Amino acid sequence: MQSLLDPAILFFALGVFAGLVRSNLEMPAAISKFLSIYLLMALGLKGGFALAASGLTPSVASSLGLAVLLAVVVPLVGYALLRRVLSGFNAAAVAATYGSVSAVTFVTATQYLESQHIAYGGYMAAAMALMESPAIILAVMLANAMRQRQSVAQSLAITPTSPLLRVPPVVAMASAGGPTLGGASAGGAPGKPGPHLSVGKILHESFTDGTQLLLLGAMVIGMVTGDAGKAAMQPFSGDLFKGMLCLFLLDMGLSTARNLPAVRKQSPWLLAYAVLGPLTHASLALALAWLLQVPTGDAVLLMVLAASASYIAVPAVVRYAIPEADPSLYVSLSLGVTFPLNILVGIPLYTQIVQRVWGG
Repeated sequence: MQSLLDPAILFFALGVFAGLVRSNLEMPAAISKFLSIYLLMALGLKGGFALAASGLTPSVASSLGLAVLLAVVVPLVGYALLRRVLSGFNAAAVAATYGSVSAVTFVTATQYLESQHIAYGGYMAAAMALMESPAIILAVMLANAMRQRQSVAQSLAITPTSPLLRVPPVVAMASAGGPTLGGASAGGAPGKPGPHLSVGKILHESFTDGTQLLLLGAMVIGMVTGDAGKAAMQPFSGDLFKGMLCLFLLDMGLSTARNLPAVRKQSPWLLAYAVLGPLTHASLALALAWLLQVPTGDAVLLMVLAASASYIAVPAVVRYAIPEADPSLYVSLSLGVTFPLNILVGIPLYTQIVQRVWGG
């Protein structure tokens, strides 16, 4: 219980409560955007300062390599499971959401580790950046492959009832919560075919995205300036960090409360995945981190990253790249279920598990 008495976590709970009781408390959009920019900039600087001090050691390389491995394995396994209960496009979109990462969850975890006096590598911010894009790339590749198969089938004039193409109906959850057959999009209407995007275009958009560019750019600046830069930026990136995070999590609590009505409309199977999937991903990260003897703090952060789900970067790309998918699925599950689960329960739980396994 004591582990939950962290100001950042309590401000998140306050935001959820305010939203549930329909308070008029709200965060202006401009301030919310400023807080996002600040947190990413400060996080990148911290990672850069840490890399300047440690260099690229075998321990750093193993943590970063493990992060990339998880970023590939998690969405592929998730897609294979989700394909049993969702249409292919919806399964790809949800798998991308849970295969990518949440920067806010990661930032909250770093602050929690500091409050518990558990050391971690600042270079883990680079791990977070590396884990964001692979799931998006895989999802778009899967969507492109599905569109190509559909085009071939249509060009051969093969109908779904033809003996040459007998495919069992797949349940896709509509935004109203009821099941539809095949690849219907939200509202039951057939989804509009999406664009065929190349991997190069996806990579370009991923790494030139404002959040990624700011995070990586700040990290480079931190590496170049080193100890002198750290001392100069301490009042900005260090002393103010906790208070800014509390304000941002208050806003995130309000957003979570607004998404709860959409969560209640989802299939019980999807709700179970939103809870059990992250726990499974975290367990996989724990096992791999133990095998490679990753340091305690880094192991906790790898579990947090594997268990988190994107609710900003992935929806922004997937809505354009996979318009056949229903946004109410991946947004409501990640923000309404998985995000609060990780903030309120997951981060303290993962920390305690690693400490017990590592003997700390």
